[in-house]
Amino acid sequence: MDSIAILDFGSQYAQIIARRVREAQVYCELFPWDAPQEKIMSIQPKGFILSGGPRSVYEEGAPYIQKFILDSGLPILGICYGMQALTHALGGQVDSSAEREYGPAEIQTLIPGTMLDVLSKVWMSHGDRITRMPEGFIALAKSDHSPYAAMGDMSRKYFGVQFHPEVHHTPNGAQLLQHFAVDICDVNPEWTPASIIEEAVTRIRAQVGTERVLAAVSGGVDSSVAAALVHKAIGDQLVAVFVDTGLMRQGEGEQVVSAFREHLHAELVAVDAADEYFAALQGVTDPEQKRKIVGEKFIRIFEQQAKQLGQPRFLVQGTIYPDVVESSAPDRDKAQKIKSHHNVGGLPEDMQFELVEPLRYLFKDEVRAVGEALGLAEGMVWRQPFPGPGLTVRCLGEVTPERVSRLRAADAILLKELSNAGFLGKGAETSQAFVVLLPVRSVGVMGDQRTYQEAAAIRAVTTEDFMTADWARLPHDLLARVANRIVNEVSGINRVVYDITSKPPATIEWE
Repeated sequence: MDSIAILDFGSQYAQIIARRVREAQVYCELFPWDAPQEKIMSIQPKGFILSGGPRSVYEEGAPYIQKFILDSGLPILGICYGMQALTHALGGQVDSSAEREYGPAEIQTLIPGTMLDVLSKVWMSHGDRITRMPEGFIALAKSDHSPYAAMGDMSRKYFGVQFHPEVHHTPNGAQLLQHFAVDICDVNPEWTPASIIEEAVTRIRAQVGTERVLAAVSGGVDSSVAAALVHKAIGDQLVAVFVDTGLMRQGEGEQVVSAFREHLHAELVAVDAADEYFAALQGVTDPEQKRKIVGEKFIRIFEQQAKQLGQPRFLVQGTIYPDVVESSAPDRDKAQKIKSHHNVGGLPEDMQFELVEPLRYLFKDEVRAVGEALGLAEGMVWRQPFPGPGLTVRCLGEVTPERVSRLRAADAILLKELSNAGFLGKGAETSQAFVVLLPVRSVGVMGDQRTYQEAAAIRAVTTEDFMTADWARLPHDLLARVANRIVNEVSGINRVVYDITSKPPATIEWE
């Protein structure tokens, strides 16, 4: 399949570039800027995109463009730092800008008929600027503080833009990336749900052969689509295993079992492990320790099931790309570790399974598109995202059956009210919503009596890719109704607050 290689110079937007290229139905992969040549060229890219980054090209140890990239003769698009690195590598001049540009800006195109015609308002984020272009380049656009806001060498198909076309703050920026990939690099846009399924099925069959495979299912869209893909590939070789941790949302255990047996028609083994999980989590309050306990318990239970099922050596997991990025997995070892995901960073080193991860490089919306193409039920595909460690990471402080029950009841009220008001489900603006139980007590008054109970926080976000997110602007009367119901109906909670923090700087989950 035709592809684009994206080289990550440390930009917070690098994954968004990949998202935008994928939206153009062009396959791409994200590599550290210094990844080995054989790894980058293994996907046989038809062009390169160089991401932004926080460094200056003149700093000691600053990232640079490897020689084989320039020797390849393939088109290159440099974004922000990527443009500066391209300029520096080809003999141009980069200097510190007297007037730094951060935020919205306007550019003026200098030559009509280029990929910049659809742009005027852009998003800038840089302290350096190009002061002399390399030989062979012409200026394509300028801004108030950047004489070369865009440049190009038409013969070599080298381009650079000082702004960030990948972010939503640059209207029509996605068209620029599509133009580069499809028109400049001559990529055939064939990255579609059908092609993803075809490739995944082929890869799964090649990996597992005729052996039996266990699928870890939670009812979430990721594990459901992963299991469906594997089932399509190998049929009855798959055994789906659902572990009821006691940390699920209200009624989810029954829903998961029903959905898999009725819609996937796959063999399903249900394991009640609630007591084991609560015993293992007793007295634990550190979020990283919680995640690792859940991750290890998760694997140990599957190892027990494997023994009973003839010891299959393959385990399916619904790992998706944001999991990999945030956990700083080996193929993203240049990234800052944010937190361990139970199905990436939390796995024990002596795990006895070889993982089958058909969604490892897919974003959430791509996973849902694949799920719909596989014919999964809408309720399964558009189910609210739910963390692998379950309510343990939303029950801040010690995880006990009593506190989890309290959290589960409050969360059910929130989801019911949002659903009734049209703020959840396919097409709804709110992407994810849940309640967090805080280990904080406050004074309240109920029936003229003093109370001293826990506080709950509502978290609701809007996002396209879960790499970045903004807090949902829910109606005040809706929030008031939810808070009133929680305080009145859930024993042990006397205060409700609303989280209005975006990602970044926060993460979507609290732990």
